[in-house]
Amino acid sequence: MQGVATGIGYGLKYQARCIADVKADKEHTSFLAGTLSLKEENEVHLIRLSPTGTELICEGLFYHPNEIWDLASCPFNPRVFSTVFASGESCGAAIWEIPEAYGQSNSPQLEQLISLNDSTSKIKCVLWWPSGKHDQLISIEEENLFLWNLDSSAKTAKIIARESVGMLHNLSGGAWDPHDQNTVAGTCDSSVKFWDLRTMKKTNSIDHAHVRNVDFNPKKQFILVTAEDESGIHIWDLRMPKVSVRSFPGHAHWTWMVQYNPAYNDLILSSGTDSAVNLWMAAAVTGGDSNNSVADLSTQYVDPLIHSYSDYEDSVYGLAWSSREPWIFASLSYDGRVVVESVKSYFSRK
Repeated sequence: MQGVATGIGYGLKYQARCIADVKADKEHTSFLAGTLSLKEENEVHLIRLSPTGTELICEGLFYHPNEIWDLASCPFNPRVFSTVFASGESCGAAIWEIPEAYGQSNSPQLEQLISLNDSTSKIKCVLWWPSGKHDQLISIEEENLFLWNLDSSAKTAKIIARESVGMLHNLSGGAWDPHDQNTVAGTCDSSVKFWDLRTMKKTNSIDHAHVRNVDFNPKKQFILVTAEDESGIHIWDLRMPKVSVRSFPGHAHWTWMVQYNPAYNDLILSSGTDSAVNLWMAAAVTGGDSNNSVADLSTQYVDPLIHSYSDYEDSVYGLAWSSREPWIFASLSYDGRVVVESVKSYFSRK
């Protein structure tokens, strides 16, 4: 089903790729978005959906020293987030804190709490502990996987484990398993590889072509989804990793990102360089139960593609479901346009 312009828009000043839900904000539906300007001073925008749900409000605008290539919100502190950044040939990662009185200053400065720059190759992303408060996080580089222990009071981070994937492979991203917090997945060239964080040894592998992004199903153990450049979207069961459970056609060009909904079983978003965001219902084809999930969607939609949002003018690199209102998501296209949509009209809760 093709979509018309229905979302609520917000414009960043510069080009951008990264948007994240502020998971720890229990009072507002909030997102953080970071820009990617080569020549100008970059910015992090704290954006909130108004109480009426009719407009997006900039609650805070903060200067960031470099181009932002990855951004993730702390799951237990709404003012803390991480970025991966680049300046010319150099790159790094850091954890930042938004100043407590940010609404009272014209030019509030982010405080860099911790640097994650003990890197030997190009850093790709930072993964926070999947839920709740914890002092560990993961950084993924092209050639290495690091497990860090954070000391927020001392504003330091220490590497407690490291695994090298070798020069024959290049990691590009990953996801932390919410069901088994000793397991992390990394996208690696033409495969997805899995490590046990207790031993930092590889435990499993999905060998497939051109994996761009991966996300675990938060409601079903062993199930994950991958976005792939040309072959679309694939759902996998880690107990049977050789063949995907189901494949969707994906996007007209590269399928760039894919995300499971945090609350509703088998509801998936994908975005691509064809300037579109697609909403999928995987239960229609995977046979999964829909308890605490989307009511009757599996019978309403034989076609797993529920809706396609096409009111974009550039590639859509950023996606973020709201954890506070899981029927709401935000998308970010490369031209700096944020769009917030509601999928509530497509389902009702049991």
